[in-house]
Amino acid sequence: MSSARHPLPTDIVALVSFDGRVYPNEANPFDRLGIERTARPLERALEQWFSFATGKHTWVSVRGATIRGLISARPRAKRSAWEVEVLIDASEDESVALSLFSRMTAGVMKQGAERVFLRLNADSDVRDPARAAGFFSYCSEVLYRREADQWRPSSGDLPLRSRAKADTFGIYQLYNRVAPATVRAIEGLSFREWQAAQEKWGGRTVDMVMEEDGVITAWIRAMSGNPGRVHVLAERGPYDTLLGAGLDVLQDQEVFCLAPDYNAELASALERFAFEPVGEYQSMAKRLTKPVEQPVVETSNEVVPVGR
Repeated sequence: MSSARHPLPTDIVALVSFDGRVYPNEANPFDRLGIERTARPLERALEQWFSFATGKHTWVSVRGATIRGLISARPRAKRSAWEVEVLIDASEDESVALSLFSRMTAGVMKQGAERVFLRLNADSDVRDPARAAGFFSYCSEVLYRREADQWRPSSGDLPLRSRAKADTFGIYQLYNRVAPATVRAIEGLSFREWQAAQEKWGGRTVDMVMEEDGVITAWIRAMSGNPGRVHVLAERGPYDTLLGAGLDVLQDQEVFCLAPDYNAELASALERFAFEPVGEYQSMAKRLTKPVEQPVVETSNEVVPVGR
């Protein structure tokens, strides 16, 4: 019989050398996408295991003296939204993953979690156990990669400015106009939930917005690094020049961009500018608490809209 518990220091060595194999991390947090492509297997394993040395928010599944899997979770932007950072399944027994999901869910609920997110490869064997554990898919995504030292599209003469702190709600309103209701229901049912669910980028970002008549109509985020990252969200084009503005920040480095299935204009622009698809993912989530519906006072001759 297997059970899930917090890891011990001796588990690190056992996991790295389990069966002489290095098992992949099934979870794909945003700040790790693309990075694993350049690391050697043992380096990836050591990086994963040593980050769990304290055992905080990490659980391993064991049967006797055999370690059969590991799961680790962390908060996103706020502690009401968590994500699975690492998921290692070294067994073909579905009960191992279910045990890990169960212990992780109970653990993060004690930390105030209201939702848990999980991004899996589209062909991951863990999808069925995740569904059985209460996770469900709400968005498909494609990761695009652009090689270093490529030509850069012109950013044109867009009326862009640096993002200010006061722009956060305007960007949320832009997200509401672009993302479908099925996605918003998970990521951004309210402004508070949307803020909490923002993913870690792993470095310092440059944010720019385009504003028309007091309304934010585009948001660009770019992060230099190894590799660089770029993201564009716009109510309407021009996606080519918006993407060019982001690439101007990154200059000639390798760049990754994650395009959700509902943003076909972004995907088309990426392909026009020498980005190639390198991975397909399913974003999943599990809601741990039921949203509280707050009544809105409605006066005569006035109706307050509560959503799109």
